[in-house]
Amino acid sequence: MTTKYIVLIADGLGDEPLTELRGKTPLEAARTPNLDKLAKQSEVGLVHTIPDGFKPGSDVGTLSLLGYDPAEYYTGRAPLEAASMGVFLRKNEIAYRCNLVTVRGGILEDYSAGHISTGDAKKLMKYLEQKLGSKRIHFYPGVSYRHVVVIEDGPTTVACVPPHDIQGKSIVNMLPAGDGSEVLLALMKQSVILLRDHPVNIKRIYRDQDPANMIWLWGYGTAPNFSSFTDRFNLKGCVISAVDLIRGIGKLLGLELIRVPGITGYFDTNYAGKAKYALKALKKKDLVVVHVEAIDEAGHEGDMGAKIRAIEDFDKLVLGNVLKGLRTFPDHRLMVVADHPTPVARMTHTTDPVPYLIYSSRKKQKGPSTFSEKTGEETGKRISVGHALMPAFLKTN
Repeated sequence: MTTKYIVLIADGLGDEPLTELRGKTPLEAARTPNLDKLAKQSEVGLVHTIPDGFKPGSDVGTLSLLGYDPAEYYTGRAPLEAASMGVFLRKNEIAYRCNLVTVRGGILEDYSAGHISTGDAKKLMKYLEQKLGSKRIHFYPGVSYRHVVVIEDGPTTVACVPPHDIQGKSIVNMLPAGDGSEVLLALMKQSVILLRDHPVNIKRIYRDQDPANMIWLWGYGTAPNFSSFTDRFNLKGCVISAVDLIRGIGKLLGLELIRVPGITGYFDTNYAGKAKYALKALKKKDLVVVHVEAIDEAGHEGDMGAKIRAIEDFDKLVLGNVLKGLRTFPDHRLMVVADHPTPVARMTHTTDPVPYLIYSSRKKQKGPSTFSEKTGEETGKRISVGHALMPAFLKTN
């Protein structure tokens, strides 16, 4: 009998105790009957997804979760997103993440330009390509506010700040700096002039929406070189995500990308659709990876209530439906894990370990009564090297 594997990545799930929740984390405060029921029969612990010396992010965290050592394979975040768009870098090309942001009075008010729609964003990126693109520089549209700029012989020693780390702060001392930063600064400054009066932004202002009035360049990198997931683990798999980064990683690892209608990477995403398509894919594939972004977005917005609701939606609509569907697969293994914490009080990622859960239909274990950061620590099970988690999951009996 063939074993089926499914991995549910709850982006940014980990958090810190909050006084507003009487010392509980959002995960502890959320109603998660499916996670808690599963925890009682599973291995529960903590895993360090971010190696020492790396900045915490879904790029590094996801590579670790899929069994790839970032110290060996990571070359930057932008090339991973570019791959999802069908953009594969040549040796002399550098990719940069390109956020559409809202800046007013020198303050970065919104790192996502009000979570601009993909349709509006594509119009703006196409316009920037027409006006600023050249034989050396190209703009590639992604999803919502997340895009990519590729520059031939672009700078690789520039200090760049993630826009979600400076929301509500002045951009004056946060702009790209260092050798070669001039080309990035020029593009960012020109974008302000070009985007200011674009019809898309005039419409957004009229509708009382944040305008996408500037690009923010960061997270650069060179072409990566991965061994395929199938060669590494002898399993054929697929990925479900609304986020270009995760889709790009999947593509580079040779995992099939499954498109699900209505997934947005935000609170309005089609949670149930992800579960439905994952179960359908599992009939043909050995392994399915499902990534859910909304929890992380709530953390970046510092919205405790939204994070709790997103966790509850994940538990009910993703995990709940997956558990129902897995009944048709007698031999299966399920892992629930976060890629990194995104505490609402900090509104950015941290390097703290995250809770994980591994369930086997063939060998149920005695686990804690709930699934949380605290119970993960109390079990005493800790995986200190993140990329060791996937091999451990696949070898579970």
